[in-house]
Amino acid sequence: MYSYLSHLECTGCHRTLPADQPANLCPDCGKVLYARYDLREAAKVFTRALLPGRAPTMWRYHEVLPVRDPDFVNQLGEGFTPLIKASRLGEGLGFSHLYIKEEGVNPTGSFKARGLAAAVFRARELGMTKLGTPSAGNAASAMAAYCAASGMEAHVFLPEATPQANVDECRAYGAKVTFVPGSIAEAGQELRRCAPALGLFDLSTLKEPYRVEGKKTLGYEIAEQLGWKVPDVIVYPTGGGTGLLGIWKAFDEMEEMGWIGPERPRMVAVQASGCAPIVRAFHQGTPTAEAWKDPQTIAAGLRVPSPVGDYLILDILRQSGGTALEVSDDAILACVKEIATAEGIFPCPEGAATLAGLKMLLDQGAVAQDETIVLVNTGSGLKYLDVLTL
Repeated sequence: MYSYLSHLECTGCHRTLPADQPANLCPDCGKVLYARYDLREAAKVFTRALLPGRAPTMWRYHEVLPVRDPDFVNQLGEGFTPLIKASRLGEGLGFSHLYIKEEGVNPTGSFKARGLAAAVFRARELGMTKLGTPSAGNAASAMAAYCAASGMEAHVFLPEATPQANVDECRAYGAKVTFVPGSIAEAGQELRRCAPALGLFDLSTLKEPYRVEGKKTLGYEIAEQLGWKVPDVIVYPTGGGTGLLGIWKAFDEMEEMGWIGPERPRMVAVQASGCAPIVRAFHQGTPTAEAWKDPQTIAAGLRVPSPVGDYLILDILRQSGGTALEVSDDAILACVKEIATAEGIFPCPEGAATLAGLKMLLDQGAVAQDETIVLVNTGSGLKYLDVLTL
């Protein structure tokens, strides 16, 4: 079987739904839906030993991805990005096992390619022809690219402050662009207002079940690239948090298939000080995050005032023994330059925020210098030339 997709399950009330019907949030409680797989059956044929002979894309894990028919996978080479040992950066900070998961080499220059490839291909398989998403930038350009590759119509709803590179990309791919005053929250409201008249299926972050499936391949790759050991710490720049949730989901699936043991990394969410709803909720001890008023940061992907999966993110941070940190835009800019100078990687502001967060962890004594630490650089700094003044 190409995919062992079984059903959908609500992460709130645990209601199960069929996987072969379009779905957004749970119809009973409004919480996030997760795709579930028959992992017991998958494990009989899908083993770690198969992977070295497979193509270096995220579709090497197709048995645990949601597209059933490979004819719908119009891939552009997404995934299996390098896990680079940051030797010079690590030496300067005293770390002996510091790595950067370099997502800037994905199609459209960011990790959004993973989630949108899975979501767009699955939507096409389910008969969709017109898709819409609100976006701070990179998700829009990724959805537009995969819609173009699949012959689908893309409608993107963007805050007026969206980086110009993303706007130009969306238009180049043929997407219909609508600008909205405010943040991604207002862009999402406008999508929901327009969707019925335009006949759009909503691909908003975590409001459909398959973007997280593409993002979870980050977890599979990190484990494979570390020789099937999980790192001690993963530092993740958190806007909507889909990748953080996906990584955790991947570890659970791999354990169920016998690929890894019960060990888990401490998950660290880093947000910008001008938009830090998860950080505030984590330290207040609340199970959900209150919406952040007037979000401001140069890191467009961190300008998410009200993450849909807040309750899931906070649970993982606490369950893993991790934490949540906020960093300033000045620290982010300094770390863009520091990563680029030390490692030859030009990170996006969101990716640079992870280094700023790691420095805070080091100052707090929250990490040991012999631990294995992965920083997730979610995209290329080339997408942000209009805001990066170094």
